[in-house]
Amino acid sequence: MAKKRVLFVCIHNSARSQMAEAFLNRIGKEFFEAESAGLEPGKLNPFVVEVMAEIGYDLSKNKTKSVFDLYKAGKTYDYVITVCDPEAAERCPIFPGKVERLHWGFRDPSSFQGTDEEKRAFTRQVRDEIQKAVEEFVKTYKG
Repeated sequence: MAKKRVLFVCIHNSARSQMAEAFLNRIGKEFFEAESAGLEPGKLNPFVVEVMAEIGYDLSKNKTKSVFDLYKAGKTYDYVITVCDPEAAERCPIFPGKVERLHWGFRDPSSFQGTDEEKRAFTRQVRDEIQKAVEEFVKTYKG
């Protein structure tokens, strides 16, 4: 059985979509193949790299990618999941083919204020929320 292809999209592809991609490629690797991209690719969030490493995921060599480059390359997906705010999600291109669009809203780690330790704590919360959402997605959609 072919794996279902999933694209996670957020604004900069620097935090939320990167975490979701990593989780799905490990937790759901039997059923899914995930990629991630951003509307305006930025720099990988160093706190995301740190908190993912704490639980055994190495994102340090990841690059941010543009959702529009993937679209222009003719990539197709079974699911496109936006993990940013609803307004940004509406700016995502419509991928051709039979695509199911889902929206999971998570707070943006790059918007967190406070000390480095407070930013790490906020980023861990978002990481754990994304992991739970991915686990639920695998249970529901592995079909």
